[in-house]
Amino acid sequence: MQPAPILSPRYGAARAIRNVTIAFLALAAPFAAAKAQAEPLNLVAFGDSLTQGYGLPDGDGLVPQLQAWLTAQGADVTVMNAGVSGDTTAGGLSRIAWTLTPEVDAIIVTLGGNDLLRGIDPAETRANLDGILRETQSRNLPTLLVPMVAPANFGPDYKTAFDAIYPDLAKAHGATLAKPFFAPLTGGSEDPAAMRPWLQADGIHPNKEGVAKVVEVLGPEVLALLETISAN
Repeated sequence: MQPAPILSPRYGAARAIRNVTIAFLALAAPFAAAKAQAEPLNLVAFGDSLTQGYGLPDGDGLVPQLQAWLTAQGADVTVMNAGVSGDTTAGGLSRIAWTLTPEVDAIIVTLGGNDLLRGIDPAETRANLDGILRETQSRNLPTLLVPMVAPANFGPDYKTAFDAIYPDLAKAHGATLAKPFFAPLTGGSEDPAAMRPWLQADGIHPNKEGVAKVVEVLGPEVLALLETISAN
């Protein structure tokens, strides 16, 4: 019988350290995975002054009210304000690529209102929104597209062409189509005056109460979008 090898104290200490290290890593791995899963989602609200919160105090705009609504529902998400007052769809297209950092998990796109105010050709608006959605689709980002609706005074041809942009592009790029942004303020009426109690003095931007009505409808749509991420 061969005599047992004599191990130096240094070898024994090294083996003990190795075993402790392996045990620590085994215990730490589930903790690290749980921590990674606990990281909040990052949702970009991408739009113009309607998103940015024009004319409202901090806390009253769309993003903070939506954040509060989602938090109250138990959603672990951070809503990032990427609204730029005065932005057209062309402006949105010019900044979408650098807005979508690797940390972004989902996006809400609410653009087109300033295109309407300027009477921009619907074909141009369509092309710009198409470019924005191509970018979100290329990154496999769940996208909620919030429509604008052209007023009747632009004429039937303009209205038909503009209003068709959103459902067409949502279908083409696999985005989720939300209800029109101002729909919660009309009460089902086609009379623009029906929105007056929910608008600021400029007659364009929602007041605090108007934003709250928008969030009542938009919030569940956003929550459903976030749940598609959790499901995956």
